[in-house]
Amino acid sequence: MPDTPRLDHARLASCARDIADAGRELGARGWTPATSSNFSMRYDSQHAVVTISGRDKGRLGVDDVMVVDLAGKPVGTASKPSAETALHVQMYRRDPQIGAVLHTHSHNQTVASRLYAQAGVVRFAGYELQKAITGYTTHESELDLPVFPNTQEMGELVDRVDAWLDAGKPLHGYLIDGHGIYTWGRTMAEAKRHLEAFEFLLACELDLRRLTA
Repeated sequence: MPDTPRLDHARLASCARDIADAGRELGARGWTPATSSNFSMRYDSQHAVVTISGRDKGRLGVDDVMVVDLAGKPVGTASKPSAETALHVQMYRRDPQIGAVLHTHSHNQTVASRLYAQAGVVRFAGYELQKAITGYTTHESELDLPVFPNTQEMGELVDRVDAWLDAGKPLHGYLIDGHGIYTWGRTMAEAKRHLEAFEFLLACELDLRRLTA
């Protein structure tokens, strides 16, 4: 059994502050109702810092996060990580450049996940704000946000995300039916930018559906 790594408490506190700041901002926008949502940051090449299960994401402190390895197992604590930790560490395993993962449950995200569940994807085209997503440089492009079926079995969701990526399809975020959104970035700031952009784009799509119904 590998030795438990010695935790760098200054690094842990820095991650906790960034996660707490994000939680307050996103909570104030109403995107983390009740104790929903979960956030994480990369701690080092083999570990991540993730929110502890059941905590109010708008009132996070240093004691509301914990370290897990990239298999999602707790490190140096008896606390329980968020139930969806497997979806966070999956992204850190898949891409060493990812530094933060955000999962929220806004009204727009949840409604869109239901409306587009059958199609399996929300396709954005012609929006200037697509350029807020890293790698997109023009509105003359298509940006797909897949919608995966909801399940309490995290392994099934992990497999669906892996299958999308293994097929060579670009992935900057995804919805879960009746649930919310996952997105990420190289930094917490980039992850928040992606989240805000997807929220705006989803709101536009929902308005267009209402106006053209």
